[in-house]
Amino acid sequence: MPKKLTNLTVIILAAGEGKRMKSALPKVLHPVCARPMLGYVLDLVKQLKPKKTITVVGHGRHQVEEFLRGARTLVVRQKKLLGTADAVKQALARLSGSSGTVLVLYGDTPLLKAGTVEQLLDAHAKSRADITLLTARMDKPAGYGRILRDKYGSICGIAEEKDADDFQKETKEINTGIMCFNTRSLKEALKLIKPSPRTKEYYLTDAISILYRRGGIIEGVVLEDAQEAMGINSRKELSVASSLMQGRINDGLMERGVTIVHPPSACIAYGTRIGRDTVIYPFTVIERGVKIGNRCSIGPFIHLREGTTLGNEVVAGNFLEVVRSSVGAKSFIKHFSYIGDSRLGRSVNIGAGSVTANFDGLKKGNTVIGDNAFIGSDTVLVAPVKIGARAKTGAGCVVTRGKQVPPGSTVIGIPARPLVKKHTR
Repeated sequence: MPKKLTNLTVIILAAGEGKRMKSALPKVLHPVCARPMLGYVLDLVKQLKPKKTITVVGHGRHQVEEFLRGARTLVVRQKKLLGTADAVKQALARLSGSSGTVLVLYGDTPLLKAGTVEQLLDAHAKSRADITLLTARMDKPAGYGRILRDKYGSICGIAEEKDADDFQKETKEINTGIMCFNTRSLKEALKLIKPSPRTKEYYLTDAISILYRRGGIIEGVVLEDAQEAMGINSRKELSVASSLMQGRINDGLMERGVTIVHPPSACIAYGTRIGRDTVIYPFTVIERGVKIGNRCSIGPFIHLREGTTLGNEVVAGNFLEVVRSSVGAKSFIKHFSYIGDSRLGRSVNIGAGSVTANFDGLKKGNTVIGDNAFIGSDTVLVAPVKIGARAKTGAGCVVTRGKQVPPGSTVIGIPARPLVKKHTR
């Protein structure tokens, strides 16, 4: 980041209701690849290393504040949702002095990259502008505010979609909403912004025309990929953003040595760790926090849920669900199984159709399976249960609750009982 912008304050606007989401969950907490979209914005800000970060909350503030607990941000409440200018004004009231730069971001833009924002800040520092906007060009800009330029090509204002005339609607350059200000200029403009006659809200975009009329310098940086600054306001846009983020996650994994046979059908959550030379087959769902070792084979048609850890060279095959379980290196779970709340050792074989019955209707129970154990096809392990190292269960066996199968032994039947070998004369 340019040295001139070391005195940087970031304001994240996260107070909106998001009516089009039609949800009790605050908009900024809706997940994108299993992570609240606001979390991605916080990550971006962390990379910028600002002097201060302020997050403005409003609708559903208790839920948003709970998510922000522990984050390096000052939380400011917008008591009445009176628009973006009012939200920024509430945040600025917590700043002392009028020097430095204010960067305004939004909690519903999870696709924005730190490099893009650094480019915006760099341009702002070099031009010493009052405002520098991040703009984009779109073939079909319906719904976005249009950038207005004077006869010299300088930015002079923004026409919101609902207020734009037919000529202005033909403009392809749109406002992303992301902008940085000279702090003093921003405070002066906020004093002059008036509420919209229609909505009675105060719009931050009005600061552009106000400062232009006062002789201020208004600059713009054109974003190459307009989707990067996409704000999420509906379930459809949430789906689009999730698809784009999934592509980034999958690309990153492949760059680090993971093979994803069919990326469009691989749903891999943010925060998943997968080792080199692991192969992910089609129609795989991997939830957040799952850890997978090197040289594993995963899928197809598999669901690895939170709390799952797979060691190196594990084969986790088709039609398999694993949750809150650890699987040791070189273990083999190939077909039609459910492994829940379990700890499997090394080189364990789980036969087709075997399940851990981990829930008794009131609480979850744990299953422990020792190294080199062999679980026969269609075995049911009624937790809590412990299978010793090198032990075997026969096909269709049911090991009942609280039982322990000794190391090296074999059990068969329903309920499971030790295999008695008959001696011949």
